[in-house]
Amino acid sequence: MSNPYEVLLYYKYARVDDPEAFAADHRLLCQRLGLRGRIVVATEGLNGTVSGTKSNCAKYREVLDCDPIMAGIDWKIDPEEGHVFPKLSIKVRNEVVTLELGEDDFNPVDRTATHLKPSEWREAMKEDDVVLLDARNDYEWEIGRFEGAILPNVPSFKDLPRWIRDHRCELEGKKILTYCTGGIRCEKFSGFLLNEGFDNVFQLEGGIVSYGKNEEVKGEGYEGECYVFDERLSVSVNQTEGAKLVSKCRSCGIPSIRYRNCAWMPCNAQILLCEDCEKTMGRYCDCRCKEIDLMSRSAVIGI
Repeated sequence: MSNPYEVLLYYKYARVDDPEAFAADHRLLCQRLGLRGRIVVATEGLNGTVSGTKSNCAKYREVLDCDPIMAGIDWKIDPEEGHVFPKLSIKVRNEVVTLELGEDDFNPVDRTATHLKPSEWREAMKEDDVVLLDARNDYEWEIGRFEGAILPNVPSFKDLPRWIRDHRCELEGKKILTYCTGGIRCEKFSGFLLNEGFDNVFQLEGGIVSYGKNEEVKGEGYEGECYVFDERLSVSVNQTEGAKLVSKCRSCGIPSIRYRNCAWMPCNAQILLCEDCEKTMGRYCDCRCKEIDLMSRSAVIGI
């Protein structure tokens, strides 16, 4: 029996004159179709990932495909047994992905790098003087990345510009291949690289998700899993015999893709923690968080 639900990952850089009105209409559409997920609307476009029944997801795609502003979306579709989001969230923000360039901000409609299809990307990775640059957060590439990629140690997308400026020497004179989950962050990040004076910049069309789904490349060259922002937390990418896990339990070091949030709420950091270590040591990212949390709990109950 086929899965009755779908997960849609999508974005569209466009010019939205009235994001508040667009978001209000969009909320009514999603509620009518029973969709759940996270959607961001801004003057520069739309960014979303939702889950729903196959028929209602098809209706949703049809509405957007017929919208002259949103037409042309590259939909990433995953079959699922049920919803992967607990609720629907639609927010209006200044950017659909937060890079915080201030006065230097721009819309990728006007400036972005050359897109490489999955087969072109696979061949480009083999060239000399090429650097692969991961445009995701550190907790994302920790569970999976392209082999040999540069992995900026940044907790947030908005930290990437500073990292680039601090590491220019690693990139100058190179052909830069940048990638992210579904392509949306690279649209703006690659344009930022061009504005910074790097003139040989390319991005993976459709991101890691599309690369893994491509029947020709089958995710070749990608190690581990791909982090996703829903209840699944990760999805498989490499469908070849060379697939392997690269992430490990923070405590004992065994291969693991089991993400948990630190039990000390002010921290709440995402950590890789196997089931046995969580049972024996608790759900903490380090000894300091554990000590502070246990002390605060003891104070509350008067121990």
